[in-house]
Amino acid sequence: MAGQRDFYWRRLHSLLGVVPIGIFLVQHLIINHFAVYGEESFNKAAGFMGGLPFVILLEIFVIYLPILYHAVLGVYIAFTAKNNVAKYGFFRNWMFKLQRWTGIITLVFIAWHVWETRVQIGLGNAEVNYSLMEGILSSPFMFWFYIIGVVSAVFHFANGLWSFFVTWGITQSPKSQRVLTYVALFIFIAVSYIGVRTLIQFAYGV
Repeated sequence: MAGQRDFYWRRLHSLLGVVPIGIFLVQHLIINHFAVYGEESFNKAAGFMGGLPFVILLEIFVIYLPILYHAVLGVYIAFTAKNNVAKYGFFRNWMFKLQRWTGIITLVFIAWHVWETRVQIGLGNAEVNYSLMEGILSSPFMFWFYIIGVVSAVFHFANGLWSFFVTWGITQSPKSQRVLTYVALFIFIAVSYIGVRTLIQFAYGV
């Protein structure tokens, strides 16, 4: 029975990593990317998202609770799982290692990012606008912290997408899994570019 519960918990962990967390990550980075088109463009996009009906409930049940569950079980998996070279081989085991490492980095990054943005906004110490992120990223240390955090989060999502398709039995053959590896790589590069380009805009205005 315990083994069956563990199976379903891990399935839910995998599912939440893609829906809704992965979708939110991509959507969040795309909204932030409006900064590339100017301060007014970003403020309008951020204001629209912040003005959605029931935004607090959406954030709690679609973002924070799924992330909390995914993070808690993910930390457990990160510190208890073992590599399986015989089954997956050298490359996939490295991807598994990186999945664990980037998961921990992403967790630290998200906690700090939420504290600097959502919590400060909730306390009335900041507003959702271009100047908020511009101020945060004016520090070279914070700029590189955000670069590492965003790239880690995107890698964790893209590589986790590969694991999701395999875990749920969608891609079973070696060929389909190989194709999926290239798809995940493309997603990683494309979404990372969107995130990093936005950070450069906030930090340097270029």
